[in-house]
Amino acid sequence: MGDFLKNFSLEGKVAWITGASYGLGLAYAVAYAESGAKIVFNDINQELVDKGMAEYKKRGIEAYGAVCDVTKEDQVQKFVADVEAKVGTIDILVNNAGIIKRIPMHEMSVEQWNQVIDVDLTGPFICSKAGLPAMMKKGSVKIINACSMMSEFGRETVSAYAAAKGGLKMLTRNICSEYGQYNIQCNAIGPGYIATPQTAPLREKQADGSMHPFDRFIRSKTPAQRWGKTEDLMGLAVFLASPASDFINGQVVYIDGGISAYIGQDPGNLDPSKFTDIDESQAQ
Repeated sequence: MGDFLKNFSLEGKVAWITGASYGLGLAYAVAYAESGAKIVFNDINQELVDKGMAEYKKRGIEAYGAVCDVTKEDQVQKFVADVEAKVGTIDILVNNAGIIKRIPMHEMSVEQWNQVIDVDLTGPFICSKAGLPAMMKKGSVKIINACSMMSEFGRETVSAYAAAKGGLKMLTRNICSEYGQYNIQCNAIGPGYIATPQTAPLREKQADGSMHPFDRFIRSKTPAQRWGKTEDLMGLAVFLASPASDFINGQVVYIDGGISAYIGQDPGNLDPSKFTDIDESQAQ
């Protein structure tokens, strides 16, 4: 490997990805492991942790996983202490764990609102806070937050999620402002619409063989005219975690196939024969 390419290596780094038992968190962890990092992850219950460990083992990845609720500060502090004792000081933190509740705002209870805010915004605060003391001493550390298209745009039924992701964008900038002096970079990834098992129902063919209305809508709004794949996120995740991004701080980078730059077209004008289909069996 040439000297310049070594800037993209994560060899020997300890990467903590929250909620990385499946989906995008798993994709980030796989990319980090393949780039040389040691993987640690948490999830909210033992069943999910076991699911994640089985997936990592199948891929030949050695990982440390444990039950930890990102909204519980005592659990997070204990998790971080255990990681530092058993694996090492955290070099990369990806605040990936998140939930969404699709409920009209006038029907959403305060309890439902608080649950989304707690996981999607307070969770990254708690996890970052727990890791920062050791990170400040070590320096050359990366925090990567999982923002969203909803960090910029509104959409019906996702008021709490949009509020949390908008807040996470500003938390990203504030961590940059407050801790950049310690050589800590905090940036965020804003995925567009990604093909995962959770979004698979939105791409299913209708009974008459036609496209799902939401699938047609997303393709009409995306210049690439396709959904993203988890692999589309891996390159940026590695870059933001590597020394190659040492002078990038406080940024949200959107991986959305161009949707945030495009006003869109009439969904009726789409030509499905030109689509790049998603292999649903490969959606993580």
